[in-house]
Amino acid sequence: MEEHNTAIPFRAYAALLGDYLRPQKWHATLLAALLLGTIGLQLANPLVVGYFLDMAQARSSLDRLFGAALLFMGLAILRELIYLVATYLGENVAWTATNALRADLALHCLRLDMSFHKRYKPGELIERVDGDVNQLANFFSSLVVQFAGNLLLVAGVLAVLWWQDWRLGLGITCAAAAGLAVLGRLSSRTVPRWHAVREAEARLFGAVEEWLNGTEEIRSSGAVPYIMVRLFQALRERFRAIVSAWRLQAWLFVIPIGVFALAYIAAHMVGYVAFRAGGMTIGQVYVVFYYIAILQEPLWEIQHQVEDLQRATASINRIGELRALTPALHDGPGAPFGRGPLAVAFEKVTFRYEDDPNTSILEDINFALKPGRVLGLLGRTGSGKSTLTRLLFRFYDPSEGAIRLGGNGAAPADIRQATQAELRRAIGMVTQEVHLFHATVRQNLTLFDDSVPDERIRRVVADVGLADWLSSLPQGLDTPLEGSSGLSAGEAQLLAFARVFLADPGLVILDEASSRLDPATEQRVERAVARLLEGRTGIIIAHRLATVQRADEIMILQDGRIAEHGPRAALAADPASGFFRLLQTGLEEVMA
Repeated sequence: MEEHNTAIPFRAYAALLGDYLRPQKWHATLLAALLLGTIGLQLANPLVVGYFLDMAQARSSLDRLFGAALLFMGLAILRELIYLVATYLGENVAWTATNALRADLALHCLRLDMSFHKRYKPGELIERVDGDVNQLANFFSSLVVQFAGNLLLVAGVLAVLWWQDWRLGLGITCAAAAGLAVLGRLSSRTVPRWHAVREAEARLFGAVEEWLNGTEEIRSSGAVPYIMVRLFQALRERFRAIVSAWRLQAWLFVIPIGVFALAYIAAHMVGYVAFRAGGMTIGQVYVVFYYIAILQEPLWEIQHQVEDLQRATASINRIGELRALTPALHDGPGAPFGRGPLAVAFEKVTFRYEDDPNTSILEDINFALKPGRVLGLLGRTGSGKSTLTRLLFRFYDPSEGAIRLGGNGAAPADIRQATQAELRRAIGMVTQEVHLFHATVRQNLTLFDDSVPDERIRRVVADVGLADWLSSLPQGLDTPLEGSSGLSAGEAQLLAFARVFLADPGLVILDEASSRLDPATEQRVERAVARLLEGRTGIIIAHRLATVQRADEIMILQDGRIAEHGPRAALAADPASGFFRLLQTGLEEVMA
């Protein structure tokens, strides 16, 4: 088994607690005070019982006995009330801290570049962002304070036992110290096993997410038996990891039992001798056994808390690994592109994936697109069309060369000089697959930008031909959408166009947005495309003749290189051009 961290990472604990409890420092301080208060009351109550027994043996007045009984009950009730408040406060602190950590991890993942998202499945990331963080809820709420508090309680009980009789204190201290030492030794060996459990669960959930997304393909291709075998393999891997962790964990249950047995043996022996010799009263002997019973609770809790710390350690390690990843792409100093159509220039651009540096996806791409022009981008599957648009969005940086954008008469600037927010505002994209959120119509159209006026939203919705659809909704712009369910493909596509209209970018990329629609709906989308391209630069990834006809220029990619580039009309009239041959044979057939 692969070993990760075998020691409890106290620095990692302190750093994580500091980051997420500092904003709640007063609540966390109050929580610590309440938990320590319960420990003090727990130590005081046995002394009251011992006092009560001694007073009863000495035949003291009923008033003194009644007062001692009231004091005992009052301290017990006060302890329970404090514990109740501490539990509520601890849960509140835990959820606030873990939600903040979830938000930070989700934002961190979103900021990482596409090479990271290519490496990890969404299910694995969900397990990291939510599953691992769930393991830390108790850690944030009270685990560390309770763990330290229980150690203090053990120390307090031992101090009282030493005060009662040094022989008793010495025997029980040796037994408790031996038990805690073994607990610490076992905990260092169980941490990597719980880490392996978390890794196995992440792989399982990542695979399940991938299979659920591909349900139609799996069933239509008859791959269900293969997927079920893979599922059983992943479940068996997870089961074996859990069994391995619990096999060692089981030894932790034996330790407190052994410590208690030795403590009771020492108490019986020393208590008997001391009582017969007159060195201890009956109340003091009872207090000794009462404290040993109290000692059981913190030792059992420490044993469970060690389990929680082991799980927390595995999760903290994995969260630390995720937080340690840094994006390969960084914002430039800033290069605002302004309004209006943008010029696009690729200057000898070559691109290779980092994990395959010997294979060029794009090779020596060199072209310039003037503001307001529309480029039709053609090529077979795998020719590099999608990669070219991803480079424009700066999901990746070119391995060689530069990509420039510019507008308003200014010289095009290298997109690496811009911030990613500036770049995303300057470029809009509509694809065949439209992603709609479980949110209101307004939020889906503005992408949660509350500053966009409703009047402008309604005007854009009408421009793309969805005015009747919007008026039919029961709550208008405030109608919640359940993703894409309840919407036709055409309506979803037109909503995507409305998004781009509202963003008003200078460059629009269309990935054959009407290829899956019926003819009537396609006409509505085509009208929206024509309006969208007015006064903007456009790049259309085309698979159909009708879409290509609106392009001013044609570029054909082949094996990552430019096979042909020129004005559409000129290429269409040139029998020697590849575009001419495509028009003769049928674009859909040749480019499939």
